[in-house]
Amino acid sequence: MTDIPNSRWISAFLAAHAAELGAAQNTQLAYGRDLIAFDSFLQGRNFAHTTQADVEAFMVACEAEGLAQSTRARRLSAVKQLFRFAFDEGWRQDNPAIRVAGPGRTKALPKSLSETEVDWLLDAARTMGRDANSRARNTCLMELLYATGMRVSELVSLPVSAARGDPQMLLVRGKGGKERLVPLSEPSRAALSKWLALRDEAEQIAAKEKGAKPSAFLFPSRGKSGHLTRVSFFKLIKDMAVAAGVPPETVSPHTLRHAFATHLLAHGADLRAIQTLLGHADLSTTEIYTHVLDERLRDLVETHHPLARDHGAAHNKHNGTLREP
Repeated sequence: MTDIPNSRWISAFLAAHAAELGAAQNTQLAYGRDLIAFDSFLQGRNFAHTTQADVEAFMVACEAEGLAQSTRARRLSAVKQLFRFAFDEGWRQDNPAIRVAGPGRTKALPKSLSETEVDWLLDAARTMGRDANSRARNTCLMELLYATGMRVSELVSLPVSAARGDPQMLLVRGKGGKERLVPLSEPSRAALSKWLALRDEAEQIAAKEKGAKPSAFLFPSRGKSGHLTRVSFFKLIKDMAVAAGVPPETVSPHTLRHAFATHLLAHGADLRAIQTLLGHADLSTTEIYTHVLDERLRDLVETHHPLARDHGAAHNKHNGTLREP
């Protein structure tokens, strides 16, 4: 394999990775970018001759570049998997990356929103838009996002067939093509029903006037993807935050997903049920929301508990400093 260019190694690995693991497209693209960066760092040296020192030097360069810890961890994972694949295929007799230690990944507490802030955002969605159709669509997007905790990519690419028949649950296709059912709240069902009627009417008019084919997506768009893009929705939700009086830097589609999980947990939902609803493969990913709840409960006690509020006075009284003469 020494005479085969690195680009062929990368394409063969990504093809096998997609076929065997059913990796999501975003993961495939990220790994592809990571391996291209590694190839560029090697400056023409073939993967067949890569050493452990090369991999370690690459990680040092990534850190010097100022890349986030999570990005560096993913890059090392991509390199390790590439050489594991090459070893399995008999292209190499060793894996030069196997002993390289990664930077690790710290679990930062996810940003969330209060229930009041979510209510403000939902109110803003109902009034934002140039016409009734836009307002109905915006309301439906926000209601579904908060009611289900879907990832933004899952939300914007929902097929319209999933919304037919006034469903009480939606079938969502998540990472790696895995499907799950998520229940709908009454407000989200009402918003979905209203938007679906307006959407279908608009589709019929477009088909009649322009000969356009009916869209397969719940939130159609004239763009290349055929549906509302993640970028467009990200901009939209920032505008909603401004209109709602919520700091826009604290609002994103992902913070709504976090709010969904945190609020469910705060109201007594089972952690494994939340894991299923979010589509997490590992419960440890979901458990981080318990830390968010712990922080909120601690703040609640420290702010509102009478013993915490009067702690200073009680302490002084106990020590005699407030004793009356």
